[in-house]
Amino acid sequence: MPEGTSPAEALADCVALAVAAEQLGYRRYWVAEHHNTLSLASASPEIVVAAVAARTTSIRVGSGGVLLPHYSPLKVAESFRLLDALFPGRVDLGVGRTAGTDPVTEAALQYRPGALGDEHFAQKVEDLVGFVDGSLDPSHPYAEVRAVPRGPAGPDVWILGSSSQGAACAAYLGLPFAFAHFISAQFGPQVMHGYRRGFAPSARLTEPRSIVAVAALCADTEAEARRLATSAAAWGLRPEGGERGPLLPPGQATAGLTAAEQARLAQRRAEMVVGAPEQVSAALSDLARAFAVDEVMVLTVCHDPLARLRSYQLLAEALP
Repeated sequence: MPEGTSPAEALADCVALAVAAEQLGYRRYWVAEHHNTLSLASASPEIVVAAVAARTTSIRVGSGGVLLPHYSPLKVAESFRLLDALFPGRVDLGVGRTAGTDPVTEAALQYRPGALGDEHFAQKVEDLVGFVDGSLDPSHPYAEVRAVPRGPAGPDVWILGSSSQGAACAAYLGLPFAFAHFISAQFGPQVMHGYRRGFAPSARLTEPRSIVAVAALCADTEAEARRLATSAAAWGLRPEGGERGPLLPPGQATAGLTAAEQARLAQRRAEMVVGAPEQVSAALSDLARAFAVDEVMVLTVCHDPLARLRSYQLLAEALP
């Protein structure tokens, strides 16, 4: 939510962007999960997925992603089986293992003693897939439980991650993997190589399948793109949760930053793909080759929703 924008306006812009993305030829549209960060309005991605899918007709819509350590695998499976029944063949269930917030809010989300931490993530993903597919081992204590509604298929399940841990989990379980380059740009190609090397075929997937998700911003000129990107770079300097402030306009975003924060800002901008259409297109193509991925996913954050839409339009026109 850019400063001065209400949650209703931000969500309306989110849906409008999805409609435009479908018309421009984009293949997927994912929404994230965040908590106790006042400048983010997507605490329940499954609800936003439903709103987006209801306004579109062909683009795949999914979570990027549900933060599984907070939840019961059965409940997540039921929510996304319901979405798949409403929008057959269009739903992606992406799951991640991070908190998506500050430690106090994380405790409030789990809200019970003895809650399983992210060290049990792989087991929860395995149970989630078992509930989605109705394929739990007969010896599993919940083998008789069925995630409803039942049907001939279910959502695609993706593992999201920014480290070798998520990649190893996806490889071990034979699931597709999306690498969050926009969170951690370090050692990404090596992480993706490890995923492909360790991949074990499963009932869901016989060969590795991968996405690299990149922070990118495209404008008519390089100078304008760099100006617009300042908002996102400064906004991300503070951690998720109550400490992260509003998404400010470019002219205000860097006001009052310390020398150390200015250095971190420069580093964050260097990790983004920013420029005119031909520059961004070339950089994304280079990243796709370096990661050897099937798809590139683009995350564009800026203060002006019209500039964000323009970025996706220019990129769609520039990409081969």
